[in-house]
Amino acid sequence: MFKGFRDFVLRGNVLDLAIGVIIGIAFGAIINSLSADVLMPVVGLIFGQPDFSAIVLGPLKIGNLLNAMLSFLMTAFALYFFVVAPMNMINERQKSKQPPVPPATRTCPECLSEVPIGARRCAFCTSELPKS
Repeated sequence: MFKGFRDFVLRGNVLDLAIGVIIGIAFGAIINSLSADVLMPVVGLIFGQPDFSAIVLGPLKIGNLLNAMLSFLMTAFALYFFVVAPMNMINERQKSKQPPVPPATRTCPECLSEVPIGARRCAFCTSELPKS
């Protein structure tokens, strides 16, 4: 019973997920601080008061919704420009360094079917294929 549990926990994707959650929580604190301590004061300079919770329309607390939406947008903005865009640039650089993969198939000149690159005869029309 414990062997199965150990195998489950030590599987690569479970460990990757656990590490991702822990890193995500730590990074969330950084993003929340960036939003609350850096970006919200800028909003306060532009619009006067950075806290909209005082906006109430009858029993509806519209201001809290505005605060949450603004916080979400700033968090998404920060994540995109500080995490996603740099990672996309790094991935593009990695792709350009890898050599191109040679094709595994070629086209039969008779029936235009895809056949393996090393085949001497077409599996579909049985015609002889030229040397590749």
